[in-house]
Amino acid sequence: MRGTGPVKQPIQRYYLYGDQHSDVDLDFLHVEPIRDRSGAHDWIIRPHAHPDHVQILFIAQGGGWLRVEDREFDIPTPSLMVIPSAMVHEIRFEPGTDGHVITAAVGYVNFVAHGDSRLVDAVMYPGTYALSGTDVWAEGVRDAFDWMHREFVWSAPGRKPAIIAQMLRILVALLRLRSENAARSQQAGADRDYALFSRYRELLEQNFRTEKGMEYYAASLGVTPPRLNAACKAKAGRTASEMLHERLVIEAKRYLLYTEMTVAEIGHDIGFDDPAYFSRFFSRRAGEAPGAYRMSARKQRSGG
Repeated sequence: MRGTGPVKQPIQRYYLYGDQHSDVDLDFLHVEPIRDRSGAHDWIIRPHAHPDHVQILFIAQGGGWLRVEDREFDIPTPSLMVIPSAMVHEIRFEPGTDGHVITAAVGYVNFVAHGDSRLVDAVMYPGTYALSGTDVWAEGVRDAFDWMHREFVWSAPGRKPAIIAQMLRILVALLRLRSENAARSQQAGADRDYALFSRYRELLEQNFRTEKGMEYYAASLGVTPPRLNAACKAKAGRTASEMLHERLVIEAKRYLLYTEMTVAEIGHDIGFDDPAYFSRFFSRRAGEAPGAYRMSARKQRSGG
């Protein structure tokens, strides 16, 4: 745990870290270099929250870590950080960290998003988003923050729409980063499903004659039966049990078609001690009794 431990004092709630105000309107927006406030506090931002305000940070150089409620995030470079409103958070920056921080009222974000809920959602979840290796252009993000800060500290014609334009660029960048992260997570999940599915098929091939319980297969693979079923359904469209039953029926059909073994012998060979139970099992899944299948399959094979 890298945090400062249990907070013994009441959680401070600031509009800007270290400033107490109560009359900030819904259009409230503030932009400043990270060093202005964090550097003055030895690069340590202690646990606090911003009521009704979100923070978006661009980290150009440096790094550190962020803790929001009970979650911790490393801060890569370059990256964007999101701290949603009312969430208790603390930050430990590396000394000399460079970048900008935007503090914006939720109402201002809604105004800039102009009814696009995806843009609002982009600042509703805490996290850090590395820019390297993504489709989001890091220099474009840097430019948006730099431009917003320049507009914020001076007054010129078109200042407000210029700030809105840069805020919109930043929200779109966050939306795209979140989408890319979601796609990577989905792909990673798909890859994990495939790996588990492949291991299950190998284990099934080795043990389908002797092991009929999903608990055995799941335990051997180090997962729960529901997790195994989820992977099989994702990659094969069938549960793990259905795959086992299909493999048993395929093996039984091979024996019925290519050997003279009795139905009871075939059932015993693939793990059914009760011939009657094996016949019922086969009939339910093949649509006909073992003997009937043997006759029809051999007739079809001989061209009769």
